[in-house]
Amino acid sequence: MTAAKGATVLDDFLVRALLGGLGVALIAGPFGSFIVWRRLAYFGDTLAHSALLGIAFGFLLQVNLTLGILVICQLLALLLFLSQKQRLLASDTLLGILSHGALSLGLVALAFMEDVRVDLVAYLFGDILAIGTTDLGWIFGGGGLALAGLLWLWKPLLAITIHEDLARVEGIAVDRINWTFLALIALTVAVMMKVVGLLLVTSLLIIPAATARRFAGTPEIMAVSASLIGCMAVCGGLYGSFHWDTPAGPSIVVAACLLFLISLLVPKRMG
Repeated sequence: MTAAKGATVLDDFLVRALLGGLGVALIAGPFGSFIVWRRLAYFGDTLAHSALLGIAFGFLLQVNLTLGILVICQLLALLLFLSQKQRLLASDTLLGILSHGALSLGLVALAFMEDVRVDLVAYLFGDILAIGTTDLGWIFGGGGLALAGLLWLWKPLLAITIHEDLARVEGIAVDRINWTFLALIALTVAVMMKVVGLLLVTSLLIIPAATARRFAGTPEIMAVSASLIGCMAVCGGLYGSFHWDTPAGPSIVVAACLLFLISLLVPKRMG
């Protein structure tokens, strides 16, 4: 009786981990494709690093930590968008300042909260095996909203990615589309935090998309392929974590890297 109950609990947390990981992979594929096309990998890292400040913000206001991360990521995305329009600094320099500044400020803020005990390892590298039903709600609710927004922006955003000046001439609201896209990335990063952590979140956006890029003939095929490759990485990483007792989040990233290396051995799609 006890053994059966233990097996049910084990199955439950594995099912939640698998569902959460697959949900993140499906969402990350299309966003990762645009991040690869537009060379925004460092932007994703900056948002991920700012998540630690969001955690401190959540503890300070005693609200859901995912909500705190979401608020800070959105504010940082807005700050970056406004700063880029001013063109006071090069984009990579600005991203470096915001990334390390937000990360350090989050650590300092948490240090002042003496009554708060934070498992930094879980936030840095993710804790997918601890996903609960509330986390699944954030992943599928917030992530689904972000994905729906991306689908709505798909055509104008693709036109901007191909040639921004030509898109302006065609009457596309480039600034509004770019800001909305950055806000959606911020939402995506916030819901991905629980799975792979702030130090690894960008990898799940970039690696599957980079793998799919070698073989995709159209942007749509690349986005779908990136999602499928991400799902394969999640399944492979969880399998390895369960059988070899390795950290689940990093194991998922290692599986994604292995898929990318394997793809290099396959002849690239012609045309």
